[in-house]
Amino acid sequence: MEAYIVAGYRSAVGKSKKGGFKFYRPDDLGAQVVRKIMGDLPDMDPNTIDDVICGNATPEAEQGLNMGRMISLMGLDTVKVPGVTVNRYCSSGLETIAIAAAKIKAGMADCILAGGVECMSPIPFGGWKVIPNYDVAKNNPDWYWGMGLTAEEVAKVYKVSREDQDEFAYHSHMKALKALENGNFKEEIAAVNVKEVFLDENEKRQEREYTVDTDEGPRKGTSIEALSRLKPVFAMGGTVTAGNSSQTSDGAAFVMVMSEKRVKELNITPIARFVSYHVAALEPKIMGVGPIYAVPGALEKAGMKLHEIEQIELNEAFACQSVAVIKELDINPEIVNVNGGAIALGHPLGCTGAKLSVQLFNEMKKRNQKYGMVTMCVGTGQGAAGIFEMM
Repeated sequence: MEAYIVAGYRSAVGKSKKGGFKFYRPDDLGAQVVRKIMGDLPDMDPNTIDDVICGNATPEAEQGLNMGRMISLMGLDTVKVPGVTVNRYCSSGLETIAIAAAKIKAGMADCILAGGVECMSPIPFGGWKVIPNYDVAKNNPDWYWGMGLTAEEVAKVYKVSREDQDEFAYHSHMKALKALENGNFKEEIAAVNVKEVFLDENEKRQEREYTVDTDEGPRKGTSIEALSRLKPVFAMGGTVTAGNSSQTSDGAAFVMVMSEKRVKELNITPIARFVSYHVAALEPKIMGVGPIYAVPGALEKAGMKLHEIEQIELNEAFACQSVAVIKELDINPEIVNVNGGAIALGHPLGCTGAKLSVQLFNEMKKRNQKYGMVTMCVGTGQGAAGIFEMM
């Protein structure tokens, strides 16, 4: 039994605390993307959806209260569809697609909405109150290292220079800017109508409505010279800067995953087939190279070799880990992040895996390619990779 992706959209990615979604609720954001997907499936009864699985890396405050269920209620206009929220940090959005596919392949479901949402504007990175296990923090402090420190460790262990990191970051922005100029993302983005309520200087309630339909992260003035002037932000004498790290962001992305039976019933032409998924674990302090461990597992499960993959979306958590992964796996850099990556476009944590999947499908369709991969590192020492076949 196979699992197919039949529709998918993402929101534009907003700049955390500065962009169009800075005062917008994540459940509202996810619901609008879901409505866009349902608009592509006019003959489908939403009550026949078996589940909504939503990835989120910080499920608290505005992102608490089981966002998967809330997005089901708000986006599908029915109380009949259950919902669940899943957290595998940065791979949450890809994890949900894999869970949906696994349930369908096992005969436990015929139709699942899967994806992720993360709004980093209202909730600090890591959450409002982090309470580590005292004994673990004492005996294994690197298990709790911040992501920036793990990036510095990767740069040191894998000998990735500051120059290499800045050059990689620069090209990420250049590719993203070119993609925006060419309208490469237009077909995959669900325009989001935002209603903002605020108090003016006289403390009077005001409302403002606008539409967000363009990624906000890419910087037109970026240059290698400007990047080289930035100071390291995570370690004295380090090489990891704000410029060669991913941006904190707000975003949502979902796909509809269906069984072959349901695809035939609705006479739908699928976008892609789910092929394989693998999660691997490694030392938390070098979590950034997680894809080095995850990619071979996904390929083995698919019965494939790396050279058969025509396009890869590799999440750019940091330039240093991206450079290390590409080098260690001997990946052709020309097939990686062809429209730029998270350094330019942003990294809305729990949304990213689904967002990258939607981007992959959109670009591979244009290029008439067959096999593609989404992969990323995951905090606390994990890596994830998923393979898809375009139909």
